[in-house]
Amino acid sequence: MSTKDLRVNDQIRVAEVRLIDAEGNQRGVVPITEAMGLAKDAGLDLIEVAPRAAPPVCKILDYGKYKFDQEKRIREAKKKQKLIKMKEIRMQPKIEEHDLNFKTKHIREFLEDGNKVKVTIRFRGRELAHTELGRVVLDKVLDILDIPFAVDKPPKMEGRFMSMILSPKTKK
Repeated sequence: MSTKDLRVNDQIRVAEVRLIDAEGNQRGVVPITEAMGLAKDAGLDLIEVAPRAAPPVCKILDYGKYKFDQEKRIREAKKKQKLIKMKEIRMQPKIEEHDLNFKTKHIREFLEDGNKVKVTIRFRGRELAHTELGRVVLDKVLDILDIPFAVDKPPKMEGRFMSMILSPKTKK
């Protein structure tokens, strides 16, 4: 331990800190006791802002207000955040035209709401021998959709299912 360090309650504290006062002005490098005295005189707290700096940077401020402002910034950031949900539409390879149009209408609504859509074709029994029929159904869905969208994951077989993922086109 160097002569600049102090040991208080088994914690090593440095003897000097770079101080920023309550108005945000740099006070320079001052002894820790003087910094604590200035904070006490102002009726505020001495907060260590950058502990890894040499010497550590401390700021005089109201800790309760500081924490409140931090939480407020986090809440504001969460408000502006847009959560994208994944919706799923399931079909079979031998789907009727009306049912296909009906389900495609739901896909369109999901995309307009800003959600991603996973379109899944389920193969049962002997249908598994004709997976090309599932691809035809997925291609029909893409043809019927009349709004801008992006294919995130093209049609791909995963066990007994063939699926693709669509997402809404971002407006720039």
